[in-house]
Amino acid sequence: MSLAKIATIASSSVAFLLAVAKVIVGVLSGSVAVVASAVDSILDMFVSIFNMVAVRVSESRADNMFNYGKGKIEGIAALFEGLLIIASSVFILYTAIDRLIHHKEITQLDLAFYVMVFSLVVTFFLVMFLQYVAKKTDSLVIKSDALHYKTDLISNGAIVVVLLIVKLSGYYQIDFIVSILIAIYIFKEASTLVKEGFLNLLDVSLDFQTVEKIKDIIKKEPLVLDFHCLRTRRAGHRNFVDVHLVLTPDMKLKLAHSIIENVANKIRQLDSNKVWVINIHADPYDDSRENKLQEEC
Repeated sequence: MSLAKIATIASSSVAFLLAVAKVIVGVLSGSVAVVASAVDSILDMFVSIFNMVAVRVSESRADNMFNYGKGKIEGIAALFEGLLIIASSVFILYTAIDRLIHHKEITQLDLAFYVMVFSLVVTFFLVMFLQYVAKKTDSLVIKSDALHYKTDLISNGAIVVVLLIVKLSGYYQIDFIVSILIAIYIFKEASTLVKEGFLNLLDVSLDFQTVEKIKDIIKKEPLVLDFHCLRTRRAGHRNFVDVHLVLTPDMKLKLAHSIIENVANKIRQLDSNKVWVINIHADPYDDSRENKLQEEC
């Protein structure tokens, strides 16, 4: 089982455990902050299950129907998760404002406090694990999950502080005020996630640093005169690179092939955790002007 799959199973299990605990305590205590956190955990559970399926599909091999694999499902998963988080932030905002207006008090403060401390500790260790997996695999799905639970960690910490203040001061309105601030913060973070998923579906290029490294590899290849039509994109754990290399017109095919393979191998070494799909075309001269007129490379 891959590290990414283990991460999605772990996040799904934790989300289920926290959702059950928070729903029970949130209803008993009447704390909007706890109820809001419970709703978020329920969404976490469904999103993590969806991500688990997305990772499995994303890692499947290319076939006759999906020649480039199914990596784009990670972009769909990130977009879906971001929209769900935005929906939960709107619900939290509405509930907090409603309870603030109607002056609804909080009961069972001790129970609410203990369950949120428990949630804070469990979420902290989950975030550490997800960030480790995201760094090792560079999976957009795991990055999304890590960001999602990081916002949970921050909101859970804020809720623990709020419940403590309410317990010591009796000023229960702060619970609702902080819930509004948490909702705004979650909305902001989710918008970033939606943008990343959307760009992935639109075939955004690889990050600037990676593209520059690819250019540097090509420029340092001794027998490559020039290059053009460099295009990159990513889909799941696959990186795609297309480029035209300008070689000496009378160069032998065997030598040209050797140069192309050398460039491709050096590009693959940039990240051995990725599957690189590299298509290099050899040109006897720079035909980019002609290709631009045809709107293709």
